[in-house]
Amino acid sequence: MTCYPSNPLIEAVAKQGIRPVAFRHERGAIMAADGISRTSDRQKFGVVAIQSQAGAENAMGGIAQAYADNVPILVLPGGVFLNQIGVKPNFSALQHYQHITKRIEAIYRPQDVGAAMRRAIHALKTGPGGPVVLELTADACDAEVPEKNQNYQSPVAAQAQPAAGDIKDAVKALLAANNPVLWAGQGVLMSQATEELRALAELVGVPVFCTMPGKSAMDERHPLSLGSGSGLTTKAAGKWLTGCDLILALGSSLTRTFYGQPIRNKKVLIQNTDNPDDINKDENVDIGLLGDTKLTLLAILEEVKAQRGEEPADSSALQAEIASEKTAWLAEWQPLLESSEEPLNTYRVINEINNVLDNENSIVTHDAGAPRDSIVPFYNATSPHSYVGWGKTTHLGFGIPLMIGAKMANPDKFCLNLMGDGAFGMSGLDIETAARSGFAITTVLLNNGGMATYPGGFPTAREEFGVSHMQGDYAKIAEGMGAVGLTVKTVADMAPALEQAKTLNADGKTVLIDVHSNMEPKKSRY
Repeated sequence: MTCYPSNPLIEAVAKQGIRPVAFRHERGAIMAADGISRTSDRQKFGVVAIQSQAGAENAMGGIAQAYADNVPILVLPGGVFLNQIGVKPNFSALQHYQHITKRIEAIYRPQDVGAAMRRAIHALKTGPGGPVVLELTADACDAEVPEKNQNYQSPVAAQAQPAAGDIKDAVKALLAANNPVLWAGQGVLMSQATEELRALAELVGVPVFCTMPGKSAMDERHPLSLGSGSGLTTKAAGKWLTGCDLILALGSSLTRTFYGQPIRNKKVLIQNTDNPDDINKDENVDIGLLGDTKLTLLAILEEVKAQRGEEPADSSALQAEIASEKTAWLAEWQPLLESSEEPLNTYRVINEINNVLDNENSIVTHDAGAPRDSIVPFYNATSPHSYVGWGKTTHLGFGIPLMIGAKMANPDKFCLNLMGDGAFGMSGLDIETAARSGFAITTVLLNNGGMATYPGGFPTAREEFGVSHMQGDYAKIAEGMGAVGLTVKTVADMAPALEQAKTLNADGKTVLIDVHSNMEPKKSRY
């Protein structure tokens, strides 16, 4: 359980042998719980306890981020005494969280704890993901739960799958298309359906594009993988998303966002999601497949075999075309990926991360801003959850607490986040949380002294008032918080620093690599 700083549950769970991990800010505790959920299957989720009033107020940003990205977390804020609920300026989570949670209720009496928890866990396990909140009023926390009410039973997830007729129609349209694309969202990962996705791609001979939250749903070394994208993507993905005549979106809300690929041109659109509100929300959907993504894929696979047979399609020509596009695209970017510039070029840093890490045994994420758009198309995601893509609301500083949560859920994995110096200012103190707790992570910080998202922007403000300029010896800051700080100023030092970080993390030591980098402008990837 993550927490900060005061809540009766913290001491209570500690007495039961459950370890509470205290963060430096409520938002960080929420985001770490989010990271636990994002790197686990749907039946496991992060739990966070925070204090009432100011603590609950501070947590709103992290809860909003989880809500936007459909991530299930259980949030347990403290509450005031019942006779103070209507007294201003007392803060009520029940009143103020309504529009950023999947479900929320307050516990007013100790005898209601079991029933409220049952409803909360059901909401976390069933249907679309999102934050679930139980506000713990002070009256309930000060009293004992009567023995007759200590009868909680954890509910089993209730799963749904699309109607058989809708599956038949979807498969008929898929098999009739001349140039279809499978669009894989976060729901593929949450429902543990990556093998079924690969099986469908190979059976029908269809290329796969992964959204940013869905990145790692398909091994990007697979010959049918087009790669993934945020607002920017690979050249192959851009070509097929533009030229396809049908998209089968799996586990995706198809939300229109600056941080995702648009649906280009008129085409047949089939959407699978477990949230009915997402169908026809932003796009005109021809066939809606409402239900769990894994169950949906299993039904589609059976229907494809019934309509066309079990022999996989010959996709050798398609695979060759995708390989050709990938090769040409990487050749265009090779000068930057292998750049010898100093201060270091961002893409050389990403290339070194790709080359040094054992991708199957690592978890990597980006932070918001320029690092996101630079790394998403180029880092090779392999196994499920080996990359965590995020960001419809793109909170700066998410990468550090997210990776701490990922490490809590996956202690045997090497956990790395790439962030800028601007993002560090939002959550940098949680480097101390990682060092103190022993959940050792590595942060690669691009130290270019400015907000790289706006190179050349606001020239008067930049020149006269230093807007977007910043400074810091981040390796020294990390050392002051109990972590190991490494400074990289030359290309030759980058790979050894990453290797050293892997060794230090294995020994339980958190690492920050302060990379002196240049101000790389954002470029199109297709």
